[in-house]
Amino acid sequence: MDVILTAGGTPDEKDPLYAYTNGKSKAHLNVAGKVMVQWALDALASAKSIENIVVIGLPDDTQINFPRPILRLQDQGDMVSNILTGAHTLKNSGSSSDYVIVMASDVPAVTGEMIDWLSEQVLSLQADIVYTVVTRSVMENQFPGANRSFLRLKDYEICGGDVNAFKLDSINEENPIWRQLINSRKNVLKQAAILGFDTLFLILLRLLTLSQAERRISRRLGLKGKVLPTNFAEIAMDVDKPHQLDLLVKKLTSN
Repeated sequence: MDVILTAGGTPDEKDPLYAYTNGKSKAHLNVAGKVMVQWALDALASAKSIENIVVIGLPDDTQINFPRPILRLQDQGDMVSNILTGAHTLKNSGSSSDYVIVMASDVPAVTGEMIDWLSEQVLSLQADIVYTVVTRSVMENQFPGANRSFLRLKDYEICGGDVNAFKLDSINEENPIWRQLINSRKNVLKQAAILGFDTLFLILLRLLTLSQAERRISRRLGLKGKVLPTNFAEIAMDVDKPHQLDLLVKKLTSN
């Protein structure tokens, strides 16, 4: 399994993390004694299922440690362009993997075990897109007070994960919906609107189950998509606000 690790983005003065990053990229954020991106790289290094890694958006002066060669690419300006460029780079490098994990660098509590679990699930599902979700009960049990944003469905309340997977051939810049969905990844209602206002209406009324939402998304994208619930809350525990950083520092220093 190959990996695209996205490490771009610099908080501006309006961002609550600006005081912590001091104008540097978010990937440089100190988390329990290490820059945040290093936690992600350490997890990938310990995962048995990972082969090639492309890191996108990390400033050239960032010192990182990894036991194998990795490809480093400049930030392309937005999340979708970063993923597309990473996918093309992997294809052109002669990768033999059909699938790629797309992982954000701001989930420092993710471990190699979790990445290997996801790789196993992806290979067994044989879908074009595998999107991880965590239920409210799982998240609040493991990270009480995290205050994540949840989408309320008929059978679950869920938040989206930051470690997902795609079939390499499905990553296509000619599909405008794909670009809109990723650019709206922080706004579940906007994502639902992109997929169709009927879907948005049903979600607002809590009439869709998780499996029904999965089928609607697959039809709209013209791809085989699978929503994958996970008990690894760390996959969806990213650092957007100072209190979330505090929760993750507490967890990582207690391990």
